[in-house]
Amino acid sequence: MPTGSRDVAAGSARQPTITERARRAQLISVTIDLVATHGYAGCSLQRIADAAGITKGAVLYHFASKNAVIRAAYDAVIAALTERVGAALREASGPANAVDAYVESMIGHMAENPTHVRMIVEALSPANDTGIEDTPGSAARWRPLADLVDAAVTAGEYRSDLDSVTMAVILTGAIDAVVARALTEDDHDLTRSTTTILDMLHRTAERRS
Repeated sequence: MPTGSRDVAAGSARQPTITERARRAQLISVTIDLVATHGYAGCSLQRIADAAGITKGAVLYHFASKNAVIRAAYDAVIAALTERVGAALREASGPANAVDAYVESMIGHMAENPTHVRMIVEALSPANDTGIEDTPGSAARWRPLADLVDAAVTAGEYRSDLDSVTMAVILTGAIDAVVARALTEDDHDLTRSTTTILDMLHRTAERRS
């Protein structure tokens, strides 16, 4: 469970009912939309309650505080992104293709879910006291990609002298940059951006015959 959030009837061994789980899911969805639209500061418990059509007390029945709802919403967004990328990696035919799949699925998911991107940005902003310990520059963000690059090096699909950490940091930064641009420019072509990033990767990383 996310830090700070709680199940209904906290402190008991009772599992939440289907109705309670559905209400929690609704509150998480509403919170993601509100944070994306109004920012963390503009997303109050009362605003969450109003958007869900329930009382503030009913929100507190499911979550102990505003930050508990924020944390649950953040965790839901990260889980959805992880699931999308994981599915793409499972379908990849080899280590180098797995790196391509990672880049494509990351950009694809965030392009299709702009509210999720805004939720992540607000949740991790130093200006917002969300209680979430993740940071935009955390090694946890680039380490999985660095591991994929290392696997491609070991398989002989990438140059043996390739610095996997630097490549992962560069790719992660490029992904963040093109997605951020797409959020502010409606006509930005993310498909073309993805192709450009992958071309840069292939020119830099692949072995020369």
